[in-house]
Amino acid sequence: MILPQHSWTCLCFSVLTGEGLVDDRESVAYPVGEQEYHRLDLHKIAGAGNDFGDEDLDLQLANPLLLRSVLEDPEFERARIVFLHASYPYMRQAAYLSSIYPQVYLDFGLAIPKLSKRGMKAAVAELLELAPINKVMFSTDACGFPESYYLGAKLARTIVADVLCDSVEDGDLTLNEAIEAAQNMLRSNSLSFYKLKGGVSGKKAKTVTQRSGKQEEPSWSCLNNTKYVRLMWVDPSGQRRCKVVPTERFKNGIFKKGISLAQCVMATSSHTGWPSPRLWFNSDRRNATRSRFVDVNSSAAMGVRAGFEAEFYLLRRLPELSPSAKEIMCKCGFISPLTWLSSVSQDRRSGKVWTSLRTASTFGLNQSLRTLDCMLKWLKEMHINVEQFHAEAGGGQFEIILAHEPVLKAADSLLLAREAITAAAISQNLHATFLPKLNLKNTAFGSGCHVHISLSKGGKNVFTAESGADSVYGMSETGASFLAGVLEHLPAVLAFTAPHPNSYKRIQPRTWSGAYQCWGVENKEAPLRACRDLGVITNVELKAFDGCANPHLGLAAVIAAGLDGLRRKLQLPPPVNVDPAELDKENQVKRLPTTAAEAAQSLEDDETMRQLMGEKLVKNFLAIRRSEEEFYLRGSMENLIYKY
Repeated sequence: MILPQHSWTCLCFSVLTGEGLVDDRESVAYPVGEQEYHRLDLHKIAGAGNDFGDEDLDLQLANPLLLRSVLEDPEFERARIVFLHASYPYMRQAAYLSSIYPQVYLDFGLAIPKLSKRGMKAAVAELLELAPINKVMFSTDACGFPESYYLGAKLARTIVADVLCDSVEDGDLTLNEAIEAAQNMLRSNSLSFYKLKGGVSGKKAKTVTQRSGKQEEPSWSCLNNTKYVRLMWVDPSGQRRCKVVPTERFKNGIFKKGISLAQCVMATSSHTGWPSPRLWFNSDRRNATRSRFVDVNSSAAMGVRAGFEAEFYLLRRLPELSPSAKEIMCKCGFISPLTWLSSVSQDRRSGKVWTSLRTASTFGLNQSLRTLDCMLKWLKEMHINVEQFHAEAGGGQFEIILAHEPVLKAADSLLLAREAITAAAISQNLHATFLPKLNLKNTAFGSGCHVHISLSKGGKNVFTAESGADSVYGMSETGASFLAGVLEHLPAVLAFTAPHPNSYKRIQPRTWSGAYQCWGVENKEAPLRACRDLGVITNVELKAFDGCANPHLGLAAVIAAGLDGLRRKLQLPPPVNVDPAELDKENQVKRLPTTAAEAAQSLEDDETMRQLMGEKLVKNFLAIRRSEEEFYLRGSMENLIYKY
């Protein structure tokens, strides 16, 4: 086939027939001569008509080294030749030829997706041992059915990421070089070679690069007069963990290359852990902040292995879950109760509360002003916005309301706020805990971590109906479908938002914690409360969220469920605007899971949520949940006030 505007030439070598180099029955070789350049695709070197050759063919004759006389022929010196499928199974030989002949390029289709994952990774790694990265291109080798295009593209990204991450860990490439290599192999090399325009794809590729960890020139103003940097993450059991490094080491090495952590840090429960293969974490300087409560520390949120985000960093990948998500901005604000203890009990399960006064007590507030002032000062200096705070119903309980922010920043701010709150308590000889149910015998009050979620599009709140005709129970169709998705998947979502056995000591009927699978308008007994502002629904509050949850994973689960509602345009059932526990049997609403084990089973049974959250993450998460359920059923509740 000739494309005159580019003088492209397709040449099919049929070396397996024994009838000469060129099989004139299947292809035609056009003279190179005086054209500016030519592209020659060498296709089906392994065999014609079958991806891996036929049993009656001599595979040894498919070795691309047999083409050296052609490559050295002056007539082909100005041609540009592509070995399609990288001459599989002779990928190393093809890579060698591409390294010594300037006109030779490679395409690594075929091996992906038709080998095992180990085979695909080995093939691509072998190819990159010798082949210049700017000469390697990708194709799906798709044919026959559309799923093959999807599998080819999906697996190629995974395999290329794995191979390049190994190169970063081994020191062969820097992080930015690996990101650039991925761009080149999966996109830029082909655009350049085939003289194509990037079009819309170029914008998408730029977005992927930014997400994959490419970082602007750093500014270290937040580290002035700082001796150490605290690298903090939160594991699936909701516990904040950290490593501390000297500031100079962070600037000169760890900021660029990351710090090594055992992968088991993201597979640990609240009571134990186990070893796993190693994983590399990179600090995300966009979320760096000075930790004012310890003068020598500065906190930074964590990215993931060599800039490529792992399954558990789902919150940043949410726009990929649904096309509609790319147009919708999601923000949230956390309401975080906490309990201050003046001492801890001998069994380490409870303690003496700092004050026994109740909701909005001015005396309780005045009694705690010193600690509150210390806490609020540090939060302000850390640029964490507090909108309101007051004494709550439980003894020693206060409630801190954080600002409404983009979901990732909101989750980060919640973690940093908890660090500041616990440090402020320590400075005043107190102990702060966010445990959902502190004292199981003497009080009905627990501590949740309610979250208010809003959606906007083009700066306009999409929960709000534009007119009465567009209203669905007082909200827009978009808001109603989002809420319907969260409601449908709520039993599975609870595995992430109320993950601990202690969580279900709090989620009980008639305690404003949301124990039934329903929603209501300004109904504090419903787990999903549609909130009105001047008579208009503007956001939804989820009550079944607590201090044992990893806020990033919890928010990801909630939003993923909502996006499924948008995708399927789910219809919202009628609201329950009374206490669901008081409904008669005919109108009774289904009870939400009553144990962590039931929530885990709901997640396992919810195929859609498993796919949205990622099968690998869910499998790991369920193992943690069931391990904790088994352990805490034996009554081993000590030390939880130190962990949460």
